[in-house]
Amino acid sequence: MRISRNWLQTFFEASLPDARVLSDALTFHAFEIESVEGDVLGVKVTPNRGHDCLSHRGIAKEISATLNIPMKNDPLALRFNLNPRAEAVKISIENPKLCARYIAGYIQGVKVGPSPDWLRESLESIGQKSINNIVDAANFAMFNLGQPLHAFDAERLASSQQSTKGTAVCSPSLRSGTNREPVAGSKYKIQVRNAKKGEKITTLDNKEYALSESMLVIADANADVAIGIAGVKGGKTAEVNGATTDIIIESANFDGASVRTTAQALKLRTDASQRFEQAISPEIAAHAMRAAVDLILKLAGGELIGFVDEYPRPQENKNKTVSVSLQKINAVLGTKFTESEVSNAFKRLGLLYKYSEASPRCIFKVEVPFERLDLEIAEDLVEEVARIEGYDKIPVAELPKLKEKPEINENFYRSEGAREALVGKGYSEVYTSVFADKGKREVLNKVGGERPFLRANLTDGLKEALEKNIRNKDILGLKEVKIFEIGTVWDSKEEEVVVGRIGEKEKAAQSALSKFKTEVPSGYGNLPLSALERYHSFSRYPFIVRDIALWTSVGTKPEEVLEVIQKESSALLVRSELFDTFKKAGKISYAFRLVFQSFEKTLTDEEANEVMENVYKAVNKESWEVR
Repeated sequence: MRISRNWLQTFFEASLPDARVLSDALTFHAFEIESVEGDVLGVKVTPNRGHDCLSHRGIAKEISATLNIPMKNDPLALRFNLNPRAEAVKISIENPKLCARYIAGYIQGVKVGPSPDWLRESLESIGQKSINNIVDAANFAMFNLGQPLHAFDAERLASSQQSTKGTAVCSPSLRSGTNREPVAGSKYKIQVRNAKKGEKITTLDNKEYALSESMLVIADANADVAIGIAGVKGGKTAEVNGATTDIIIESANFDGASVRTTAQALKLRTDASQRFEQAISPEIAAHAMRAAVDLILKLAGGELIGFVDEYPRPQENKNKTVSVSLQKINAVLGTKFTESEVSNAFKRLGLLYKYSEASPRCIFKVEVPFERLDLEIAEDLVEEVARIEGYDKIPVAELPKLKEKPEINENFYRSEGAREALVGKGYSEVYTSVFADKGKREVLNKVGGERPFLRANLTDGLKEALEKNIRNKDILGLKEVKIFEIGTVWDSKEEEVVVGRIGEKEKAAQSALSKFKTEVPSGYGNLPLSALERYHSFSRYPFIVRDIALWTSVGTKPEEVLEVIQKESSALLVRSELFDTFKKAGKISYAFRLVFQSFEKTLTDEEANEVMENVYKAVNKESWEVR
């Protein structure tokens, strides 16, 4: 995520140090920094902090704690209300598990136009394109607070006073802003629901997407059409443009897993989806709505009609507390932190707490801010103290010796034995998909539309793998392909770990891991490591095979011949193998199989022939006769 130092400065009275100093502070106390370009930091926010730190406010909070510089204001600490209520807008949520909260703000009479320089420059500094003052205000609120928002052109939605199943475009008189229809009852109806079978949507970038029934959409209930993909991207139908005068702002909280699944399936990952995927406190939706509306009124004018706040699933334990003892902090970290040092860490983090020495242990009872979804248990507080005080203050200590002999995982032990036995007999291990076209257990959340079952055996996958590998036998340097797999299979009632194997000269077979005999061939344990562990990257381009046989004088070693061949073949010779030798009339014949392949392109026969011509010339100079 790109973070602007100048943007961060708006949260502080004191002047912040330069970007390099900020980079070091975050690196040693919070997050990895991927890049520093001028005054812009590339911050790699860890997944456990995506809910509160994919924003300038979140990073400012971290800077405040690590450098001990007080913030002049915290937008999430402001008190406000979402009044008045907009009676003209009605919100309905079909499944509260997928949408915990949906707030709509209704503004009439805005004037859409270019954003002021400060807003345009702020967005452009972090790689965002300025669109117009309405869209930019919503985007600014997202990058400032971490809560995605979206603006709809209200007059492009169907009105309940119009045909309830008709077009979503209003009359010219309403578009011009004259003869405005009086607001009485719920004129606009927005529904959060799952997409319908066969439903499609054209997004703001003019791309059409076919939606599945598992995907959540924002719909214009009066017209019964999708106007946005929930948590991912808005639709073209209600796009805000230069002619827009009335808008409805959306600030909602969508289920992270649902958004992630939808974004992956559509191959449509956005700034909004990235934030919802990490999970966000539904409380932030109200703060972002208030901030966005206030900014829009300042930049585009208009009249705030009101808000609608549907909050069927309030955040659990919004005012939760987590306790940790001073003794536990020091025991876990191996430190001797005092009460004063721990208190200082909590204060710098903005964590309110109560400290008690009344009990046998000195207890810190910490009030967890609603946005810090990662603070759940005492160990979370221990980690906060460690990173704010500095990991350099934690002494290095050896782990204590185990009091008891560690237990051996039976499946792992048997798998290692089976693996060694099969590799020693010339088998190569493969991994095949756990999904299958048929089986006894169907997957509830299918990966695409293919292979909807969990595999019931290993043999089907091994047969497919054998066919693929036989075609690559030459480049693998194998005379015979023999493969095995150790993996889990599922029948109708339970799962089981089995061993399966197959070869060119043997049928596929499998047996339970617990019944597999794991005797290791004699001498196998004495093989050098290099003989057991080899890794070669493969080219994605096809290979060409050529054979060469030649007469040499008795006493010539095959290594000598191969050295000459390799020297003339350059890097295109990826494998060579001596496959035939015989003597006759005082001479010895060697036959080699040569495999040519490029990592850059598909080789042609002409290119392979050219290499072979060079090889023929070289062996002739050695007085060897090509047969």
